[in-house]
This record gives sequence, structure tokens and C-alpha cells, in this order.
Amino acid sequence: MNTTHRPSRSARTALTATLAAVLALGATQAAGAETPETPRRVTLNPTTAPDTSQTITWRTAVRTGSVVEHGPAGGGATTTSPAARTGQAGGGFYHRAELTGLAPGTTYRYRVGDGEAWSGWAEFTTASATDEPFELLYFGDVQNDITAGAAPVVRAAYDAVPDAALAVHAGDLVNDAESQSQWDEWYAAQGDATASMNHVTTVGNHEYEDWDLASVWNHQFPGTGNGPGDDDLDDTVWFTDYQGVRFVTLNGNFQAAPWFDVQDWMEDQAAWLDRVLSDNPNEWTVVTYHQPMFGSSEGRSGVIPRHYWLDVIEEHDVDLVLQGHDHSYGRGGLRANETDRAGVTTGPVYVVSVTGPKMYEPSRFDWNLGRARVRTQLGDTQTYQVISVDGDTLGYEARTLDGTVVDAFEIDRSGDAKVVRDR
Repeated sequence: MNTTHRPSRSARTALTATLAAVLALGATQAAGAETPETPRRVTLNPTTAPDTSQTITWRTAVRTGSVVEHGPAGGGATTTSPAARTGQAGGGFYHRAELTGLAPGTTYRYRVGDGEAWSGWAEFTTASATDEPFELLYFGDVQNDITAGAAPVVRAAYDAVPDAALAVHAGDLVNDAESQSQWDEWYAAQGDATASMNHVTTVGNHEYEDWDLASVWNHQFPGTGNGPGDDDLDDTVWFTDYQGVRFVTLNGNFQAAPWFDVQDWMEDQAAWLDRVLSDNPNEWTVVTYHQPMFGSSEGRSGVIPRHYWLDVIEEHDVDLVLQGHDHSYGRGGLRANETDRAGVTTGPVYVVSVTGPKMYEPSRFDWNLGRARVRTQLGDTQTYQVISVDGDTLGYEARTLDGTVVDAFEIDRSGDAKVVRDR
């Protein structure tokens, strides 16, 4: 799969049906019988210990109290605990609860509110205490035309993998950082998935406005609090360990660095990343950030990420690097990691994808400049990605709206050296 490919968009029946469902959901969330106190944008965020704890955030239109009620999904007694009101942003009030002392690999039901006005009941399952197999979803930029253009692909992903444990979002969730209507569209596109699975969210350049991070970002996506401790990074850099995988999210928006201090912005993260990867007890590592290591579209360059981060990622043999920003699809790795067997490489795999309908013309120029090779490159193709982790094997598929697999590979760690095989 090493040629530029433009599959036809023939799945209009599926798109229409999915779009109708998304619009209905959005209308229900926007109005209906809700009161200003009714929680919205309920979101599960990872913690440093997702097997025994869970962070939940939500928004209300007016200032209210904050509590969470939870208990075993199978029934029985529930516990109501106070939560925190984290502040006001974007015309709403935000709340956060962290449930602790949970049992690993256990499904809980919960609802959030002020004790009188509640969200609907939802369920989540804590991570297993051991490295059990699981699946996750990875989305590139949603950003534009969310309801009509991006939402059908998002909902197709959740329909195809209903038991996904995590969703990774590689930035530019919306186009305008302070547009609450766009954030409402993004949440409507996700449906109930924000309240039922953990979301690893990476900040993109469109989550900044005039070099300021979106006022709602850390209220909705607070991270785990274990980043480099740099105030300028606004807690957008952190990691979590989930069933044998260390997920690391970086902030590649060096354009937003204070006074354009790109060096400190990138070096602080590089030093922190080196520590996090040096002290990694997990078999697998996934790093995600927005601006790609190798620009995948015309006029794009990854020279700055390459300068500061490439050596760290290569030295620690990160398995997957999940990116967005370039509005085309590209997957590859350094030429130095190629073997003498056709379709087989080693070393980190770098992926760029786009979920929304905004497209750029793909290009291999910056890949070549960075001494890397594109193994698959697609233009004009909206995708979601399904990643499976099972012992010594990590599988990857990029799929279109109708489920067509347009790229696939497997990483095998069962031998003396890691092997990446095209499928």
C-alpha cells in the first residue's frame, strides 16, 4: 500500500442514516426537557491509576453544587460523594470528580449533578490490573463541518468497536477554540462515548486563540497532572498507563509558546519525555501530539518536532506516534529502520490521519527530507483507526466510513527484536 489512493465516496446511505442519528442526538442535548442545572458534556478522563480511579468532568449552564453518585453496574447500594466546581469558562460552569478506591476490571454505573438535577445514568469499566487485551480508537482532526462532515465517521467508529476502552484524539477537535456551538457539535458527534470510555485528548493549534489555550480545555480535559510542571504548557502534557500501554500526550503547538520561546517549549517536553520513557514498566508505548514529525501535506514541515523530539522517540523505540494537523493520511518511519525483508520494518511507526472533511493535498517531500519513507499515503480520505493490543502483538487498521480498511499493519514483539509488518 505505498501509492497515493483516492477511494470513492459511495457510502451515502450509511452516512445519511448516521447523520440523522447525530442530528437527533444534538437536538436532544441542545433543548428537550433539560434545565440549566442539567449536566452536559459529561467526560471520562484518564487518571494515573485507571484500574482503581476515574476522573469525570461536566458542565452546567448555571452555578450549582457538584456531586457524583456511583455503584456497581449490576445493582446494589450507591455512594454519593461531593465533587469540585472547577470554575467558569465559555459561558458555563465546570465540575470535576475523581472516584478512587475502585476495583480493577469492574463496571460501575454513575450519574453526576447537584443532588436534584442529574445527568442520565452511564457506565464505565476500570482497567484491568493485568495486561488484558483491549481495543482503542484513534481520531485525527475533526475540526470543520462537524455535524454533517465528521460526525458520521466518528459514530461509525463507535458502532464498529462498541467495546473500545479508550479514544485518542490527536488535536483540532474544533475549528474555533472559543466557539461553544462547535464544542456542542463535537460532543453531540461523540454521543454517549464521552461518558462511557476514557478519552486521551491532545491539544491542537485550533484549540488556541491568540496564543491562549481554549478557556474550556482544562475544565473538560484536565489530564492526569503528571506533566513537566511548566505553567506555560497548561497541563496539556501528561501520561497514563493502561493495561500494558503507556499513553503519552505532548503539546506540539510551539507557535503558542510564550514570546515565541520555541526552544524552552520543546526542550522542556523533550527532557520530560526522556524521563517518562526511561522509567516505563509497560511493554508498549503510544505517543500522541498534533503537529507531525514528518509533514504529510504540501507546504507542511516537521523540522521543529524532528529537531527536538525525534531522537528521544527513536532512542526509546516508541511503538506508535499518532498525529493530526496535515489533513491527509500518511504512515511510515525512518529509512534507517527498514530491514532487508519486503514489507517489514522496525522502530517507531509515525501516523497522520484526518477524521473530518477538510482535506489537503498529500506530499512526501518532508518525509523524504527527514530521511523517512511513507508506506501508505492517502488523499481526500476521512478515516478512523482501530488499534488492538494483545500480549506481544499490536494490530492497526485505518478504516473509512463504510468500514473499508485502507491501511493495516502489525507490530510483533514476540522475538528478539521488534518487527513491523504491513498487512
